[in-house]
Amino acid sequence: MSDKKDPEVKLFTVELANRALPLVRRIVDDLFEEHRRWKELVSRYELAAGAAKAASAESAEMLELRRQVDALARRISGYVGELDQIGVALKGFDEGLVDFYGLHEGRVVCLCWRRGEPAVEHWHELDTGFAGRRPITDDFPGARVEPAPVPRR
Repeated sequence: MSDKKDPEVKLFTVELANRALPLVRRIVDDLFEEHRRWKELVSRYELAAGAAKAASAESAEMLELRRQVDALARRISGYVGELDQIGVALKGFDEGLVDFYGLHEGRVVCLCWRRGEPAVEHWHELDTGFAGRRPITDDFPGARVEPAPVPRR
């Protein structure tokens, strides 16, 4: 028997996760691009720092690169905060990987989506991560969207 408690998180059905996906997708796309640019600038800063003499202060180029790196880091942090407000956990910058928390058979699991996928179509246990992804089947709450009733005239 496990003493581990389920985390206190916002819970999604697959249907609700897919409804939130257009907004999440835009945030993740922005985050993905900003993170790519951030890594590029960090590399440029490291190259400039490696070329500088150890005893000298930061060059004007290094100061500008550090300013840009810091600005991008703040924007990235803002995007991560937006995902947190929605109730989505960022799991991978490079892959654009996020988890929505949901319920399956009475326990909290992760409804997993990766940038480029058309919908939330996979899930995994909290402790297995991306490597433990499984396809979502009809036994998930909200896995199948029921059609809206047709109004009678």
